[in-house]
Parts: sequence; structure tokens; C-alpha cells
Amino acid sequence: MVLPKQLRLRGYKSFEHLYKQGTRYYGSSMVLRVVFSKPNLLKSTNNKNTFKCAVSISHKVSKKAVTRNKLRRILHEHLIQRLKKLDSKSWALISLKPDSSVISSEFLLKECDKLLSKAGLLK
Repeated sequence: MVLPKQLRLRGYKSFEHLYKQGTRYYGSSMVLRVVFSKPNLLKSTNNKNTFKCAVSISHKVSKKAVTRNKLRRILHEHLIQRLKKLDSKSWALISLKPDSSVISSEFLLKECDKLLSKAGLLK
């Protein structure tokens, strides 16, 4: 399942802003970057001041696209349930570390929740 359009973070400039200005929260299998939103970097005019997020999974995690897509779908479903009604004006990026494809999905989801609460996005 894909993130709904209003939750999706898109655009090269928005990711560049996240990497340069974002606060990093490290876990054993993922990194969460959070930054206050900068709506003028987005092209679309609707839903500019809402929470947006993205999941990044590199080839270092797994060479197989099937495995990377499966992990992405698991994280997207989890983020939809957790963050759909979040009223925050920030952007978030979840990046998986290498070898996180061999970790169970339950552990990944628990760590995702832990990092989101550490960042102040979950209560």
C-alpha cells in the first residue's frame, strides 16, 4: 500500500532540505530525519502545511527490488495507521540501514514507533 497523496513527501528540494537541516534520530536498523516544513519547496498548492513523510530504502539493504518493496509497503502501512491524523507542520524521512532486510518486520515497526516518539511525532 502506498502513502496517501496528502502524506507523501516529494521533490528533490524537499529531500535536500531534509538532509541538510533535519534532526537525526538513530536506531539500530533505521534513521529518522525530521525537519520543520518549508512549504515553498513543494510544487503543489494543496495541503502544504500538513505532515509529510517518505521512506528511503537503498540497494545496500537488499539488491532485490521485491525485498525493498516489501519493506517499503510494511512501513507505509504502519505510517498510515500511526500518522494519518497527525497535526504537525513537519517533514520526516525514514532511511533503512544495510542488513535491515534480515530483521523481522515486528522489530522494525517497534523501532519505527520508538524513533517517532523520540522525535515527538507520536504521543
